[in-house]
Amino acid sequence: MNSIISLSVLGVLVLFLGILKKKTWLLPVILVGLLVSLVITVLNWNMNRNLFNSMLIIDNTGIAFSAVMIFSTFLIFMIASQYYSKVTRPLDDIYAIMIFALVGAVLMSYYGNLIMLFIGIETLSIALYVLAGSHKEAITSNEATLKYFLLGSFMSGFLLFGIALIYGSSGSFDLYKIHYFVAEHAAMGLPPMFKAGLFLLIIGLSFKIAIAPFHFWAPDVYEGTPTLLTAFMATVVKTASVVAMYRFFSITFFGIHGVWEMTVAILAGITIVIGNVTGIYQPNLKRMLAYSSISHSGYMMLAMVAFSTRTGNALLFYSVSYSVATIAAFAILILVRESRGNDYFGSFNGLGKNNRIEAFTLAVSMLSLTGIPPLAGFIGKYFLFAAAIEQGWLWLVIIAIAGSAVSVGYYFKPIIAMYFREDQGTLLQSGPSYKAHILFLTLLTILLGFLPFLLSGLI
Repeated sequence: MNSIISLSVLGVLVLFLGILKKKTWLLPVILVGLLVSLVITVLNWNMNRNLFNSMLIIDNTGIAFSAVMIFSTFLIFMIASQYYSKVTRPLDDIYAIMIFALVGAVLMSYYGNLIMLFIGIETLSIALYVLAGSHKEAITSNEATLKYFLLGSFMSGFLLFGIALIYGSSGSFDLYKIHYFVAEHAAMGLPPMFKAGLFLLIIGLSFKIAIAPFHFWAPDVYEGTPTLLTAFMATVVKTASVVAMYRFFSITFFGIHGVWEMTVAILAGITIVIGNVTGIYQPNLKRMLAYSSISHSGYMMLAMVAFSTRTGNALLFYSVSYSVATIAAFAILILVRESRGNDYFGSFNGLGKNNRIEAFTLAVSMLSLTGIPPLAGFIGKYFLFAAAIEQGWLWLVIIAIAGSAVSVGYYFKPIIAMYFREDQGTLLQSGPSYKAHILFLTLLTILLGFLPFLLSGLI
């Protein structure tokens, strides 16, 4: 709760700094504020509390994922100065909306009531609709925000209708009371109204996570949204949506199997196949990362069907490894688009010869997302796959492993271009602080691969 308050205050403070025309103060204040919020969040560790009649549940699961999202936002703001270096207009509105979107994301990790889930999702979504269209001069940005708004609003209706049907069946919005209802009716079967509400809820959340077949918006929206904000959507927003779904199923259906379980497993398998196969045919890095994000949604869905004492830790580690590698990839993408005008794979030719730090960072992030040992992405997949096999989902793990093998076909495209193609001769322009930041992301990816115990066992 304290982290939600601190982030809200930070967002308001950024708006006031914009009114006072303190443009140079914005990023330093935001970075310090995010670090303060991160510390406040971690200080609540092991202080399990239910607030406002269990509307919010402050537990270690929520704290851990909130910390991941705040830390990811901090890493994204570290590259904001480079991305907006040529922008002269005030940026307080964009920065403040990003922080308010983070508030909604954090709320989604703490909710104990379906009403709070809906409030968190709408707080996050409305902010994203604005951010997607923040580059007003670009037609692609206008297209992205229109598509995202129309489809997002439509899917919010599914989510709200599902919540209404669940309430009508169980008589409560509270997750634990819904769990008691499910446990009571598990033997003789859940009412059709409850099942209908559950499937509508799954559809609504699947859209937010970009689960197939509700993923069709993601490639166009990711490509049209300004690159820095795409990084935010691909990491923070995805983590929030995944933990929201995980929190719902882990509380209301823990130890109770049913038709929903196979439904989620089939969606996960379809998502892994579509995300990886379609990713091979993408012509540029940004669109490829959109399909990469879809495929990783499928991997994360393994945590929804393999509930055990290991699942929460596996999902946490995977979220961290995926977020760090993805932010690193977007950091290099920003540099390439600035210096070479586009992010087609041909623009990465020869990058390994004249820009060794940037090329090494992108190579490590691609290898980690592929799942190559001993990087963090491999350990994250191992944890998720092991938890799924332990619960009897061998066929789903086989599909996931096959998907990872297919992903080599597109993750290695920029690596081959950087190290095995002729040099274009254009140097990427990045300062010492930017190089230090991408090196930090690289070292973190490597470190987590060698020392996974730093995060394992937390929840």
